[in-house]
Amino acid sequence: MRELTIGAFARASRLSPKALRLYDELGLLTPARVDGTTGYRYYVEAQLPRARLVAWLRRVGMPLARIGEVCDLYETDPPAAGLVIGAYWARVETETAARRDLVTFLVDQLSGKPAGKGVDEMSDMRMRYAAGTDRGMVRPVNQDTAYAGARLLAVADGFGADGARASGAAVDALVALEESVRGADVLNGLADAVDRVNRGNREAGSGDSGTTLTAMLWTGSRLALVHVGDTRAYLLRDGEVSRITHDHTLVQSMIDAGSLSAEEATSHPQRALLLRALDGSADHARPDLRLHDVVPGDRYLLCSDGLFTVVGPDDIRHVLRTAAEPADAVSELIALALAGGGPDNVACAVADAVTV
Repeated sequence: MRELTIGAFARASRLSPKALRLYDELGLLTPARVDGTTGYRYYVEAQLPRARLVAWLRRVGMPLARIGEVCDLYETDPPAAGLVIGAYWARVETETAARRDLVTFLVDQLSGKPAGKGVDEMSDMRMRYAAGTDRGMVRPVNQDTAYAGARLLAVADGFGADGARASGAAVDALVALEESVRGADVLNGLADAVDRVNRGNREAGSGDSGTTLTAMLWTGSRLALVHVGDTRAYLLRDGEVSRITHDHTLVQSMIDAGSLSAEEATSHPQRALLLRALDGSADHARPDLRLHDVVPGDRYLLCSDGLFTVVGPDDIRHVLRTAAEPADAVSELIALALAGGGPDNVACAVADAVTV
């Protein structure tokens, strides 16, 4: 098979010789031969499809580690590689939307618009709220924590021997922000609080213990969302219910990649395996942070997996649409989880945005 010099291969693959040398060092694109005397790298034409795929994926901004995984998959199952690329781009679009919201928020702050005021300071909108938890019918202790206040809604689902402490500490750290953080400091405050909680779990040395966390802190006509793990946030707006968080679980990553359907995920043996959580590990604790506009009439639900793995989406939708008050919604949702066998702790927090 005809060999190509690194210069010729670079031109054919649309990669620079410098990039090819880097990809060789990383094991991403290894030459077919390296001259033992001169150190010159030589490639073959059969390597061009992989090299061109690397070039395209770099152009769309995919990290090198992810590119290696996609290229390896491409060589054995091209359709599966295509699904992974599609899932990656969907995630990029979601994160781009979050950054766009943040830019809008910062522009409002710097231009003196009133978005930086806390919701509780606004004259035309308030939050009605309620929260509750239940041990369920099987678990010996309750490791879920829920909180609802004028500016904060939070749910944490602890796990491991020290899970109750971990979930309580996570929510307590955010409750401390309810009166102290305003305006442009909201997202930084949430990120710092999550980091402190994670460090605390590491210092506690509780082995496999930790917690998931989903919380919303209102600031003006927007809410700041922080999310780690598989607790969830839902929004009821104009009669339609949508989920506004993305589970950090193995099965969700498989759904994103197209290798598993949402229906199959409900019975997958590893459906509870978390990819992110506040377990003391820096690698697993990266939270999703974003901003959402709040509209009068919105109803928000935060809940642990003890609710949504037992109560179907149609029932959740019905309760959110029909419950007169947040406290009614919390009571009805927990009752449905218990009626479904209550195999896990369950936590709910509900808030309505109302005009006064």
